[in-house]
Amino acid sequence: MTLKPDHAAVFSPPVGGGRFAAGEDPAKRQQILAGAKRVFMKMGFDAASMNDVTREAGVSKGTLYVYFTNKEELFSAMIENERAAFMAAVRTALAEHDDPESGLYEFGMSFVTHMTDEKVISAMRTVLGVRDRMPVLCQRFFKGPVNLRTIMRDFLEQHIAEGRLEIDDIDLAAGQFLDLASGSFFKLRLFGSMEEPPTREEIDRVIRGAIKVFMAAYGVRRHATA
Repeated sequence: MTLKPDHAAVFSPPVGGGRFAAGEDPAKRQQILAGAKRVFMKMGFDAASMNDVTREAGVSKGTLYVYFTNKEELFSAMIENERAAFMAAVRTALAEHDDPESGLYEFGMSFVTHMTDEKVISAMRTVLGVRDRMPVLCQRFFKGPVNLRTIMRDFLEQHIAEGRLEIDDIDLAAGQFLDLASGSFFKLRLFGSMEEPPTREEIDRVIRGAIKVFMAAYGVRRHATA
């Protein structure tokens, strides 16, 4: 990372007293990212400036550059921050249920509600808009190292091991449930054909249908003994 000459000194080790080294205070970093999120969501990537972020986040320009050297780095960090929070929430929702159907329901409701939210759709459109300039960001946003498919795969593997599911191709099954759950909602929202997010009732109907199809294909059928 290239440092500007007038910022180099702030990277010296902390004097003591439990203070964070410059650029390493997690609360300050989150403060900046929260301000950046508001700016990017309101103005878009191209129109937003680092000055806009300093005003919104309530920090000096010098402080901002200690944490992020340019707008591209700040935008990437904001996207990663939002993505990580959602992935953690989804993983928790799956882990709280012992039976696959309940876990799939909570996952599906959370997944579709999040993916069709106006702020998320706006962020995705922004990412797609900078795809040519920031291809790595676009790849990481939609694939991850940790993404929805890998989280779903871990969940399915657990229930296969516990005898509740029978699946030969786990990656295929994970993708199938994601497709079944999202239905046409996501594409319609992303491309502007659905102006408002679907209602909870609409999402519930689609998720229950997705689970019915998924469990018919992969659920272990337990026969009652005489």
